[in-house]
Amino acid sequence: MASLDRNNKILLGLVRQQEQGNNMCADCGVPEPDWASYTLGVFVCLNCSGIHRNLADVSKVKSIRLDLWDDSLVQFMRERGNSAAKALYEKCVPAFFYQPQHKDCIVLKDQWIRAKYERREFTGENNKQAYCSDQFESTLWKKGKDNKQFLKRIFLLSRKDFTLRYFIKEDSKFPKAVISMKDLNAVFQPEKISHAHGLQISYVHDKHTRNLFVYHEKGQVIVSLFNAIRATRLAYLQKKHPTLRDSDLIPQLTGHCLKEGYMEKTGPTHREPFKKRWFTLCSMNRKLLYFKSPLDATELGAVFIGTEGHSYSASESSGRCARGGRWHCGVTLHTPDREFVFMCQQEQQQQEWLEAFRKVISQPMTPEDYANEANMTRGK
Repeated sequence: MASLDRNNKILLGLVRQQEQGNNMCADCGVPEPDWASYTLGVFVCLNCSGIHRNLADVSKVKSIRLDLWDDSLVQFMRERGNSAAKALYEKCVPAFFYQPQHKDCIVLKDQWIRAKYERREFTGENNKQAYCSDQFESTLWKKGKDNKQFLKRIFLLSRKDFTLRYFIKEDSKFPKAVISMKDLNAVFQPEKISHAHGLQISYVHDKHTRNLFVYHEKGQVIVSLFNAIRATRLAYLQKKHPTLRDSDLIPQLTGHCLKEGYMEKTGPTHREPFKKRWFTLCSMNRKLLYFKSPLDATELGAVFIGTEGHSYSASESSGRCARGGRWHCGVTLHTPDREFVFMCQQEQQQQEWLEAFRKVISQPMTPEDYANEANMTRGK
């Protein structure tokens, strides 16, 4: 016998059980999930429940507030729960494997959920996955350096020499580029690339940041490449820093852009006309890069951001005297050598950039940061 009110109250009580892990979504970690898979015994959020609906052979979901629950299903949820499911479905997750949060793009969350429940990749019962191999090869669609056209390219990732190569044709004897794991970063950018599986790969070439924009039609392939890159980066860092623990290295594998968007900038004398540029701020390398447009292959310039103790700071500035500028919400980035003046279109964007700059400035610098600062100073 099912009772809507009584059983829903029981389920809401189960969601509050922190010791069972039920107070957060089993898949993305967002608090207070209000859906549940009654075949897997996990509590999930609304967004993840939509992904579970696409796994009809594995997972069936109901709202714990609005749907009718039979007594037997409620008892099943009592006996299971998120912690028990985690012990089974996440038993053997590799240290490098990216576990998405609720703000991550859909393809990352979709493939994480499919890998756990549909393909059961982390239960210990399946064979070695492609992203764990010493070599990973895939044909991707890559945006041309000087045009908007995407063309097929063959990518080869090697953990033996810590490189990512790509070739123009299958029978090409020599790669178009050989990319070291030293400064490589990969981040999903579906909106920027205008594809749900869009991945941006960045690396340093001739002291400038080079961007590759790629995608694959299959979500599993592009996410596998992403995790294979993280595995190769981890192997590289383990060799470079043999005394550090994996827990210290994992945050360095790949990094999100802390802030991206358009601002207007002027030149070093502050009398030059303001020009609209696309800016990218990454906390992992403490660099503010600017481009003419979001899909440019190479930056126009870069600014290293140190700490307050090294005379770096960020403040609001007036935009009343902006030469040729259309925007008037100013941000000044103070460095030991120069003051950079930027203009934002809205006050909210101004505050977001200030917050992002100050977050980077508040972080202590690593030995690699000092080396990057010195290299950028010598390159001027």
